[in-house]
Amino acid sequence: MKKVLLFPLFKSMPSGHHQVADAICESIYANSRDIECKKVDMLSEWNQVVEGGIVKAYLQWIRYFPETYAWTYRKLAYRSKRERPHKTYETLFMKKMQEILAIEKPDLIICTHGFPSYFINRLKEMGICDVPALNIYTDFFINDVWGCSHIDYHFVPSRVIKNKLSSKYGIEGSHIFVTGIPISRQFESARQADKELATPPYRILMSGGSIGLGNMSDMLASGQKKLDCRIKVLCGANEALFHQVMRLEGDFAEAYPYISSKQEMNALYEWADAIISKPGGVTVSEALRKQIPIFVSGTLPGQEQINLRLLDEMGLVFIVPEGADALEFACRVLQDKARIQRYLQAERRYVDELELKDSDGVYREIEAMLERG
Repeated sequence: MKKVLLFPLFKSMPSGHHQVADAICESIYANSRDIECKKVDMLSEWNQVVEGGIVKAYLQWIRYFPETYAWTYRKLAYRSKRERPHKTYETLFMKKMQEILAIEKPDLIICTHGFPSYFINRLKEMGICDVPALNIYTDFFINDVWGCSHIDYHFVPSRVIKNKLSSKYGIEGSHIFVTGIPISRQFESARQADKELATPPYRILMSGGSIGLGNMSDMLASGQKKLDCRIKVLCGANEALFHQVMRLEGDFAEAYPYISSKQEMNALYEWADAIISKPGGVTVSEALRKQIPIFVSGTLPGQEQINLRLLDEMGLVFIVPEGADALEFACRVLQDKARIQRYLQAERRYVDELELKDSDGVYREIEAMLERG
């Protein structure tokens, strides 16, 4: 039996890195009984207490000091002025990565976070690791933390990123696959060549999350009086938001706690005419595959700000103007049929450029990597 070892990061925090790793495992198990998948968080393996502390500090940092986080991210992880050999990190973690590989003995390594990818790349550069490795990028860009030069294969979000990666590191184009950000097969459905445009009452999915999208309770209360739409709010672990939505009168809005079921989430996507969310890589990719217009109201600092700029350049999101009511803006745009048609055309162009368009295609390429060894 072949073994695939997957490296997301931050075991104690659900993230897109874990969702992508889970989607890959799901695809493999749906197609084969001869491949074992195992997720490993190298930081937890090194020190579980420290991992939990880092997650807590990270969440507090982006919540209370977003500007300093965004500045630090740009300086250290995105468009840094030179390639930085992370000597301190290597001293702390390189031995642990070697130990993990020696114990697990994988036939293929898949990294869905840049941090473990950096160490795999260094080990391969030093001639210590000869196991084939695959990077799966979980944003719409590649930051400077990722190891790339000696990684064997790459799943990238767009053709633009493929060209940049190939040019910068001299990687053969046949080893770089435009996949978008891989998502669960539960969200795959037949694409409509001419998607029927929404009509009032508009059905809008709002992703509130733990931080929320501005003052959502006021937004919903005011929209109830003047907007012809129905809202379903994904509250995540935000219990206060859940109860605020539940207290609204009538059937204007429904609240949902954290949803773990992919089938339930897919049903919500099928219901929605539009989604209001932050520009997280996985959420955006799911909405793109479901052909749902995406409205962005606010971003987390760092990665999401860069995602938003790139998505806007491709015409794949509607940005809610600062200070505007997101619900009112979304309803107004949905009424503009020409604008929605342009959006759907941009979304169609993006998906048509994907070289591996579904989870079965992703599986077949991973199977080929394992066979080549």
